[in-house]
Parts: sequence; C-alpha cells; structure tokens
Amino acid sequence: MAARPLVARQPNERLQALIQEAGCSNAGLARRVNMCGAEHGLDLRYDKTSVARWLRGQQPRGRAPGIIAEAIGRKLGRTVTIDEIGMANGKNLASGIGLQFSPTVLGAIEQVCELWRSDVGRRDFLSGSTVAASALVEPSRDWLITGADTQVARTSGGGRVGASDVEAVRATTDALVELDHRFGSGHVRPIVVHYLNSVVSGLLSGSYRESVGRDLFAAVARLTELGGYMAVDTGQPGLAQRYYIQALRLAQAAGDRGYGGYVLAASMSHLAAQLGNPREIAQLARAAQEGARGQVTPRAEAMFCAAEARGHALMGDARACNQMAAKALAALERTGEDTGDDPVWIAHFDHAYLSDELAHCHRDLGQGEAAARRAQDALDGHPDTRARRRAIGLVLLATAQVQQCEVEQACNTGTRAVELLSTLRSNRGAEYLEDFQQRLAPYLDEPAVREFGARMEMQAA
Repeated sequence: MAARPLVARQPNERLQALIQEAGCSNAGLARRVNMCGAEHGLDLRYDKTSVARWLRGQQPRGRAPGIIAEAIGRKLGRTVTIDEIGMANGKNLASGIGLQFSPTVLGAIEQVCELWRSDVGRRDFLSGSTVAASALVEPSRDWLITGADTQVARTSGGGRVGASDVEAVRATTDALVELDHRFGSGHVRPIVVHYLNSVVSGLLSGSYRESVGRDLFAAVARLTELGGYMAVDTGQPGLAQRYYIQALRLAQAAGDRGYGGYVLAASMSHLAAQLGNPREIAQLARAAQEGARGQVTPRAEAMFCAAEARGHALMGDARACNQMAAKALAALERTGEDTGDDPVWIAHFDHAYLSDELAHCHRDLGQGEAAARRAQDALDGHPDTRARRRAIGLVLLATAQVQQCEVEQACNTGTRAVELLSTLRSNRGAEYLEDFQQRLAPYLDEPAVREFGARMEMQAA
C-alpha cells in the first residue's frame, strides 16, 4: 500500500515503544500484520522495511493502521488503539471505524471502543456519513457464517470486572431506555455515548472470567444497539449503522444468537426501511430468522417475521407480506401477554408493537382502511410512557385517514401528533410528520389543510 507522511514527519515514538514492550522485531511485526490482515480479507505484503518506514513517521493508508494496532494488541494480550500506535491523525484513516465485523474478540473491543471515542470527539466523518446498503447486508453474512468465539475471558488488562459491574450496565441501560421513550433521543444520546466511552470501554478492557465476560458482552451489545437507535432518532443514520454492526459483533461474543437476530431484524432492517431499501429489509429479517432458528422465543419470532413483512410491503408484494404478517400474528398468539420466558430485549414487543408494524405494512401497500385499524390498535395498546411511539402512531393513523380521503379527520389527528411531538426531541417523529404533510399536498385548498399548515408554520417559527 502507498504511504503518506505524518504531520511534520516526526519519528513514531509511540509505535517504537509498543514494539519494544511486545518484544517483537520489525520483521516479526510485519508478519503478524500480514496474517491479521488476511483474516480481514486483505492481501498485505509488509516486511521489516515497511515497519522501519512507519517508525520514521510514514503512515499506511486505509484500514492498515487498525490492522497494525490489532496485531500488536494480540502480541501484548490487550487492546491497542490506533491512537496508541501514533496513527490516528487524518479523517480518511478513521472513516472505516465501526463498519467491519471483526473476526476476533480483541478486534471487536478495539473497534467498538474506537467508535465510541470518535463519537464523543464529534468527528465530522461520523456525523456526516451516509449509509452504505452493502455494509448493512455484509455483516449479516459474516454473522451467519462465523463460528462462536471459543473464549472471551481476559486474564490481564485493567481492573477486575465482576457480576455487579455487569448489573450496573444493565440497570443504566434500562433507565436510559425509559428516558428515551419519554423525551426522545435528543435529550439522552449524549449521556449514552459518554457512558460507553468513559465507563464501559474500561470494563471491556479489564480482566474477567469467562461467564462474566459473556454477560458483559451481552449487556454492552444492548447498550450499543440503543446508541445506534438514538443515532437514528437524532438524524444520524450513517452513525447508527456503525453502532448496529458493532452491537451485532458484541452479541456474537456474548454467544447470544437470539440478540444478534434482533439487531438485524429490529435495528438494521428498520434502518434500511427508513432509507427506502426494501430488498435489504427482507434479507436482514430472513438472516435473523435463519441465524437464530431454534434459539428464540415465539415473541422474537413474531418480531422477525413482522420485519420481513415490512420489506415485502415496501416492494409492493402484498401476498408475501400477508404470509409473513400471519406468521407474526400466530407466533405472538402462542406467547400471549406473558413475558416470563422472554429475554429483556424482546419483552416490550407486544400486540401494540406488532399492530404498529402491520400499520406500516398496510400504509405502504396503500391499504388505508386496514392501516387505520392497525394504527388505532397500536395507540390503544401503547401506554403514555411510550410517548414517541404514540406520536408516530398518531401520524400513521393520520396518514391512513388521508389515504381514505378523510382529510379533515386526518388534520385533527395530525394536530394531536404535533402536540405530542412538541414534548420530544425526535428526528424520527419529525420525518414522519414531514411525510404526512407531503401526503396532504393534493388537498391544499381544503380549509382544514390550510389551518394545519398555518399551525405548523407557527410552531416552526
């Protein structure tokens, strides 16, 4: 690979110190980097001369700095970052952060911690990045074909991590979820990111026995997924994609195939839906069903099937949509309202949530009457604490009413949604509202539509 100089072409003393600490020769490091790169699908051909150039201040392009850090980290038996090896400057070097499904546990820790650091630092390449459809589907393939991590325990590193530390992460996540539902991610996401970067990263880099490690990765996967969802809700889909990919990898380290399926079907497929990629929605949902087959409860099966139904609806395939919707309904009926056997990450998926999903399907198929019925069912089931979900449900209902040419009623329902959204900081809610306003465009001469538009302008002023 071509190399470019570091700023001021200064010797890379950080890299030199780590090589000495690892007791590794230049040729030995080059071999380790080439082997590590091969695991990532890269054909690297570095030698001792390459390492000498790095030590003089040159820096390889692309993903190579991350590979070098991972190779040294393996030799040292701990996580090493690209900052530590003196190769973190330049936005182009960091642009791939979070987009890979790492083949190793150490690599996964390195990548997710670097993502959190970059997010806290508000690096422009993260906040302004777009979503690559291929990077939504490729990690699901890696997840499907990658074998279980045989060991996650760490016997050296930072402080000792115990069961109480894991429980603290779980409790913090539960509290943040509740706040997010009530007030929207704009109020809460900065707290999540700082907690991940300042506390959770230290736990992952600590020392822990096997059972604690598995539980820790499971807890961190859930909080990382929440960070991704909040990125969607604050209008940062490219950042959300990176969080979701890393949550998927952390679930793999936890040995939790069910939660990995949830990340694909509940998170990544919904991101694909928001971006208008229906084929990817169905692919991700099917990957979830296949990869977690026999390892999830009927409630999770219902959610996976509902996600696939949404993909078919966006593609205009009513028959396939109805088949998957029927499977989702049947699976949830087998569960009932009892959540005793369900893991915490799926316990929220009740009949109200499923009705919400099906309302989207009917809306996208142009079936206004059915969409209105499902949207109302969802609203009847969502408690007041699900403020954002209720606001989106109201917009769905209003949209279905427009599809039935009930314009005045739709504007009244839309007004209720606007009132509720005014209490939230939610980009998702704003996007739903914008879509509703576009659907009102053919009826601009109607008094109710003009009044609704005037109300929206006053609120925006």
